Amino acid sequence: MSYGNKIIVIGGGYSGVKTVVHLANNKNNEITFFDKNSYHYMQTDAYELISNEKDFAQVSVDLFTLCADLGENVCFAKQEVTDINFDKKQVITTIQRYHYDYLVIAVGSRTKFVESIKGLKEYSHGVKVLNRAMYFKQKFEMSLFKKVQESGTACKPLNIVVAGAGLSGVEITAEMASFAKEFYSKNNFLCRKLNIVLVSSSEQILKGMDPYLVKKSLKRLLDLKVTIKSQTRVVSLTKESVTLSNGEVISMDFMIFAGGIEPNGLIYKLKLDKNKRNFLNINEYLQVQRYKEVFAIGDCATLYNKDKFIAPTADVAEQMAEVCSENIMNLINHRELKRHNIKSRGILIALGRGYATSRIFGVHISGYLAYCMKKVIEKIYFAKLDRHSKKGCSKIFKM
Repeated sequence: MSYGNKIIVIGGGYSGVKTVVHLANNKNNEITFFDKNSYHYMQTDAYELISNEKDFAQVSVDLFTLCADLGENVCFAKQEVTDINFDKKQVITTIQRYHYDYLVIAVGSRTKFVESIKGLKEYSHGVKVLNRAMYFKQKFEMSLFKKVQESGTACKPLNIVVAGAGLSGVEITAEMASFAKEFYSKNNFLCRKLNIVLVSSSEQILKGMDPYLVKKSLKRLLDLKVTIKSQTRVVSLTKESVTLSNGEVISMDFMIFAGGIEPNGLIYKLKLDKNKRNFLNINEYLQVQRYKEVFAIGDCATLYNKDKFIAPTADVAEQMAEVCSENIMNLINHRELKRHNIKSRGILIALGRGYATSRIFGVHISGYLAYCMKKVIEKIYFAKLDRHSKKGCSKIFKM
């Protein structure tokens, strides 16, 4: 069967998946969907994965089965894209070259392991990719188990350091502290020493965020007995310690680095306009400069709304996917393109089991109600994709 419009989407994150789902509705679109992994990883649920609120299957969706249900015009290819020839309209993977009429770059971002921090790559962990999150989850659980084994002998404290007090750093700190608190309260183990230190380069956590959210998050962390080191940063690591810029040395069993992000490796290779941090510059239609048939969405692109920077979130990524899909169809049908008016519709900060704080459409909610709202949003998102995946799986096994 032949199709009219060859569309390639690169990246299986929030924006990439939603773009494919939207464009698949038009059966004249031939969509090839690339990712080096075979699954869509829900990064917003990473902290619950680590703290055992969710398992691997609840934070990932198989892309093969998902695409199998979207139609015969959609093909998922588990291949890593290594380069793009924009003049010839070719995507180059580790296996072959693919021609496109329209291209969507949605490769996301990754933890930026700063090279100037000695020992950072060797001795710290990130959770933006699933394999790293799973590895850290196992290490965290084994560390707790070892402390249980020490009961009745010499019980040394478990020391965890989280570097970076932005949204990711605060959420993972709260989740681990909350999990440990519940773990010890449900078990009568003698060894229950846990030290969690959050390192913030700024005077306050969650710099630049709504003061209400900052206040509620800070109180929650302190209630969970988290130690916060403000106005300092990590300068070096060894296997057993972290040195801060104020000269303090902290013992650690392991460290999570949430001190910043950078675009995924492909972006560095592309000859496109970028900002100083190497994220792609895009126009009001979400197109890259110079190539009207090429769109960039999600965390790999820098988004502005009337000169105001829009922070990258899953919500923003999905809104970008909607505008991008509409504009590709507008190009195909020779219609006027739609200028985006994307804004953050709200923010939900997970702060451990049974607690969250939020600002949704200007309304502040904290505590168990906010936590329930987060759970409902997550379930709705997962249910839609899981439904496609289940149907796709059934189709594959009937072949």
